[in-house]
Amino acid sequence: MSMGRFVLRATVGGLFIGHGLQKLKGWFGGPGPEGTEEMMKSLKLHPPKTQALAAGVTETAAGAMLATGTLTPLASAGVIGVMMTAIRKVHAPNGVWNANGGWEFNAVMIAAALALAENPGKCSIDRRIRNRKWGTKWAIAALIAGNIASMATISYGEKMAENQ
Repeated sequence: MSMGRFVLRATVGGLFIGHGLQKLKGWFGGPGPEGTEEMMKSLKLHPPKTQALAAGVTETAAGAMLATGTLTPLASAGVIGVMMTAIRKVHAPNGVWNANGGWEFNAVMIAAALALAENPGKCSIDRRIRNRKWGTKWAIAALIAGNIASMATISYGEKMAENQ
């Protein structure tokens, strides 16, 4: 199972690094800062420049932390936060399935983040330093923290949009 958790961390973490760099740098066919800012504006997440930067930094940093298994519950909370925001602001109206623009992919990423928050595996920095699993309570804390961050981001962004 240790190899499985390593592969999961490397895959999910690596994809999140790439997803963040699409926003921050325009790499990998991404929209870059300007395109991401426009997307945030269309989603009524204001100030759009700040929201775009926060999303890109969170995805990149959380991805790197997840990939290496460093402070994994915090990394998982970051992944959960951006995925919950994507569900709430973009994918929920489209139903479950990704083929229709739904939230299927986001749910899989959230589930993976939860599994890794509980136990990042033997080949992780957390395991090397702590020499044990984080545990279920930490996974639940990551889920709660990610959801709170998502709700706060949306609430703040929409309130700022109303004031403009």
